[in-house]
Amino acid sequence: MSHVLNDAADFADEAADGFVAAHPGLVRRVRGGVARASATPDGQVAVVIGGGSGHYPAFAGLVGPGIAHAAAMGNVFASPSAQQVHAVAKAVATDAGVLLTYGNYAGDALNFDQAQEQLRAEGIACETVRVTDDIYSAGPDEREKRRGIAGDLTVFRVAGWAAEQGRDLDAVTALASRANERTRSIGVAFSGCTLPGADEPLFTVPAGHMAVGMGIHGEPGIETLRLPSAAELATMLVERLLGERPDHAGDRVAVIVNGLGSVKSEELFVLYGGIAAALTAAGLHIVDPEVGEFATSFEMAGVSLTLMWLDDELERAWQAPAYTPAYRKGVVVLDAERTTADADALDDEETIAEAGPEAAAAGRAAASALSAVRAVIDREADELGRLDAIAGDGDHGIGMQRGARAADTAAGEAAGAGAGIGTVLTRAGDAWADKAGGTSGALWGMGLRAIGERLGDAAAPDPRAVVAAVAAARDAVQGFGKAQVGDKTLVDALVPFAATLAERVDAGAGLADAWRDAAAAATAAAQATADLLPRMGRARPHTEKSLGTPDPGAVSLALAATAVAAALDEHRGQKEKEN
Repeated sequence: MSHVLNDAADFADEAADGFVAAHPGLVRRVRGGVARASATPDGQVAVVIGGGSGHYPAFAGLVGPGIAHAAAMGNVFASPSAQQVHAVAKAVATDAGVLLTYGNYAGDALNFDQAQEQLRAEGIACETVRVTDDIYSAGPDEREKRRGIAGDLTVFRVAGWAAEQGRDLDAVTALASRANERTRSIGVAFSGCTLPGADEPLFTVPAGHMAVGMGIHGEPGIETLRLPSAAELATMLVERLLGERPDHAGDRVAVIVNGLGSVKSEELFVLYGGIAAALTAAGLHIVDPEVGEFATSFEMAGVSLTLMWLDDELERAWQAPAYTPAYRKGVVVLDAERTTADADALDDEETIAEAGPEAAAAGRAAASALSAVRAVIDREADELGRLDAIAGDGDHGIGMQRGARAADTAAGEAAGAGAGIGTVLTRAGDAWADKAGGTSGALWGMGLRAIGERLGDAAAPDPRAVVAAVAAARDAVQGFGKAQVGDKTLVDALVPFAATLAERVDAGAGLADAWRDAAAAATAAAQATADLLPRMGRARPHTEKSLGTPDPGAVSLALAATAVAAALDEHRGQKEKEN
C-alpha cells in the first residue's frame, strides 16, 4: 500500500511535480507530462513515450539524451489522454516529425492514435511503434495483441539512439519496430499491488506460490505455480523465452532483469546469476545486462525477464550512452541551455458563445444530468473498481470518477456562461477524456462529444434529435474502439440502450419515458454480460476469471443512463410546474 500521499486523486500529478523538482537540470514540466529540459535539436526526430503512472522509472524517468525526448503521463494505471499526448508531442516536435512508442494496451492505443491523427492533421509527421513483448498476454500467432512490459526499455533505447544519429522518421520507426520484433518478456509475481488510497491489493497470490504472466497494472497471472528456488525460477524464465526465439535470431542478447517494486537488488542479483548461467548454457552471449527496476507496479513483489536478440545495429543502439533521471550509461554531454517553450500555451481557451433562451435551458438541463452521473459514479466507484479487479486492473471506478467529476465541472462552467447543449456536452466530453485517460475515458469523451456535435446550440433538441445524437455516439464508440456486442464491453449496454431509445421515441413516447426504458434495457444487458467471456481489453487474457461477473464498463454506462433518466424526470416535473 502507499504510505506517503495526500489525496489519492492528486497522487499522479503531485508525483510528477516532485519528480521535476528533483531533476530540474534534466526535465521540465509540460502540459500532459514531462520533456527534456533542453529543446529538441533542429532536424531530429522527437521520440515521445508514455503510459500510466505507477510504473517508475517508466515513463518519466527515461526522458533524456539517449532515450526519449518527452513522456506523456497518465493517471495511476491509466493511459494519458489524447489531449495530453498531443500537448507533450507538440512541446518537443521538430520538422523531422515525432515517433510515438508505448506499451500495447487498449487505452493507450486509443489515445495515442487520436493524438497521432491530430498531429498529422496539423502537418506534423508522426509514426507509432507499440511494444508487444509480454509472451503470456497472447499467443505467438497474435503477437500484435500482446502487452508491453519491461521490453519498453529496449524499444525506447533503440528509438532514441536512432533519432540522435540523425535518421529520418521512417528509419527511426523501422529500427524501433525491429527492436520490438526481437524482444520477449515474461513476468512473475509473489504478491499483488495496491492503488494509492486503497486498502486491498488488486490481486493476491496464495502463500508459497507465484502468479505467472501477470500484468504491470495489477492484472492477475495466467497461471499459479508453487514458488521455486531462485535457480529453478531462472531456468523456467529462460526456457520459456527461448521457446519464443525470433526467426533468424543470432546468439547475442540484451538482458533485462526487472524488479516490479518490492523485490530488492540482492534478490535480483541472485536471480540474474541463474539466468546468466542458463543463457550461457544455451549458447547465448550476453551483451550489457541490466539488473534493477525499469518498469514497476507500485509495491508489487515480482520480477520479469526480458531478452532482445541483437544484430550489429541493435547492439550499437543498446550499448550507446544515455543520461536520464533513472537510466545512465556511458558519457553524455548535456546541453546546459534550457528551453523556455511552454506546452500550456498551445491551446488557447475558446470563448463560450451565449445561446438563445431555449438552447441555454437545454444546456443547463444537460449539465444537471451530468451532475447526476457524477453523483452515481462517486457512490459506486468502489464497486466498479472491485468488478474491474476480478479480471482487469481495478482502476475503472477511479477512472470513471475522475472523468465524471471533470465533465460535471466543465459542463457546469459552460452552462453557467449561457452555452447551449452542444457546447456543454462537447466541453464535458473533452474534459472527461482528458482527466480520465484510459480506454473508458477516451470512449466516454468521444461519445459525449459526438452527441454534443450532433445536437449543436441552435435550439433545444426534440426527442428524435436526441435519438440521432445517441446513435452518433454509438457509432463513434464502436468505430474507434472496434468492439461489438458480445465482446463484454460497454458496447453491450450502449447498443441496446440506443436501440430501445429509438424504438420508444418512434412509438410516440416522450424523451423522459423513452430514456427510462432505454436505461432499463442497458441495465439488463449490463447484467447479462456476466455470462460472456471478454474478447477485448485487459480482461481478455483472463477470460475464465471474468465469467459470472458483469463487465464494469457496461455496468457504469447503465448506472449513468439510469441517473440521467432520473434527471430527465425531475426536469420534466419542473417544466410542468412552471406551465
